[in-house]
Amino acid sequence: MAVAGPTGPALSREEADRVLARLGAEHEAVETSLLALQDHAGRRLLEGAELTGVTKSRWELAEQLIAGLWTCFDAYTAALTAARELRGRRRWPTQGELSELTELLRGQGITLPGNVLPAGGATDPQSPTATARLSEQIGLQELLDRMNGWYAQALDVVVTADAVWTALPARIDLLSAELRRTRFLAHSVGVRPGEHPSGDDLERITEELTALRAEVLADPLAFWTGSSPSSAPGGGRPDTARYDRAARALEDVRREVEAVLDVRQDAEQRLMRVRDVLSRADRTLGEARRARVEVLSKIAASEVPAVSGPPTALYEQLTAAAEHRRHARWHRLSPLLEGLEQRAEEELLRARESLTAVTAPLAVRAELRGRLDAYRAKTARHGLAEDRVLGERYDAARRMLWSAPCDLVAAEGAVLRYQQALAEALVAAPGGGLPVRDHRGEA
Repeated sequence: MAVAGPTGPALSREEADRVLARLGAEHEAVETSLLALQDHAGRRLLEGAELTGVTKSRWELAEQLIAGLWTCFDAYTAALTAARELRGRRRWPTQGELSELTELLRGQGITLPGNVLPAGGATDPQSPTATARLSEQIGLQELLDRMNGWYAQALDVVVTADAVWTALPARIDLLSAELRRTRFLAHSVGVRPGEHPSGDDLERITEELTALRAEVLADPLAFWTGSSPSSAPGGGRPDTARYDRAARALEDVRREVEAVLDVRQDAEQRLMRVRDVLSRADRTLGEARRARVEVLSKIAASEVPAVSGPPTALYEQLTAAAEHRRHARWHRLSPLLEGLEQRAEEELLRARESLTAVTAPLAVRAELRGRLDAYRAKTARHGLAEDRVLGERYDAARRMLWSAPCDLVAAEGAVLRYQQALAEALVAAPGGGLPVRDHRGEA
């Protein structure tokens, strides 16, 4: 029967062997993890970095945790070695040896120096719960649990910093290379700070990327969002918000610079197109002015809108654009040329509308003449060409439409009366044998 001791009943031989095997496996796992942590690239980077902010404070604590882990591991190794030596004395240990082995495996026989870390497992030396003590008695299982907790905290700092350093600086460097290429192209077309808004944007993006890279290297943990990668794989990620804003701003500038480059490549053709559009607008306005003179001389009592002069302001801007092109001021030519193209098209549209408005009375007269001729042809088809009333009304309408100046209101009335007389004549003789009427309308 097992003898009870301070830690309870003594373990049997089989129980002691099982506990030793489990603790031995735990020892190997802890040793492997500590060696992996020691060789982790993130830890080496943290040791050599000039840290600031939250990373500095958490790494200082993590360093204490790592040092404490090795101290605890050494104590764990020593206690496990002692237990193994005691068990290895004989195949069938005595009851006293089993009691002693039970005390080693389950008792509080491991002594840790008080400066390893604060008592009770606190991980902040400045914590109000931390108490100073010269030494601490602890058992193998409690020591193992403490090492696991400290290892998780230290690994969290190392893995998070390594994840941020792996993701962000390389992306920032690639964006900086694109920034240098864009700045070179921008300078080639005159987009410089103080001379063009995109030049100022490039300067701000350069400053932001420089500051962002320095901050990421000095305080990587400040650029992590979500849960830690060590405790919840895939639950967090590097915070790329500032990087993304800089990338979007650079893309906007790049598009602007490319637009200026496009202007440099096809500026002459675009300027020629603007000149052609303005020339067509001038010709249309000239035609409208001539048409206005004709309308005023041929159409009586007609309100004819005035026709504006040539677009002097647009020609001045066109001259300025040509000067910009001649002196390779592409950054100034780009917005000016875009505005010129739009305003030139608007000027041509306005000239066409002016011509349409000016010639509207002539169009009305032409339409009335066409209607009169159509009614005359209809009269002939129905055998009414010799009808005196219709002949008189036709002659009256024709004199009005082919005289100058033409009174459109009176002429339209004359055409309408001729149309009405034709309709009445057609109704009066539905059989088709229509009598010829004299000027009084009598048969």
